[in-house]
Amino acid sequence: MVVACAVGLGGCATKSYVREQIAPVSQRVDSLESRLQATDGTARQALAEAQAASQQAQANGQRVDQLTGRVDGVDQRLRAQEARPKRARH
Repeated sequence: MVVACAVGLGGCATKSYVREQIAPVSQRVDSLESRLQATDGTARQALAEAQAASQQAQANGQRVDQLTGRVDGVDQRLRAQEARPKRARH
């Protein structure tokens, strides 16, 4: 009977013992959650900035395409003008 009581009581942990054992783990989890939230905020901000930069780059590329077309037109007119025979001035 003594052995049965010792085995039965030896396997039980008190609530305070469990809290003491879990406290460091809980504190570590809380710390990691805080760091994760900060990292998540930084990542979201970086993503927003990258998307804005991408949109600006796309707008700049479209503007370059427009200007390239205009430059090509001017270049063609200049070459056509140079290809014409020159008139002698009197």
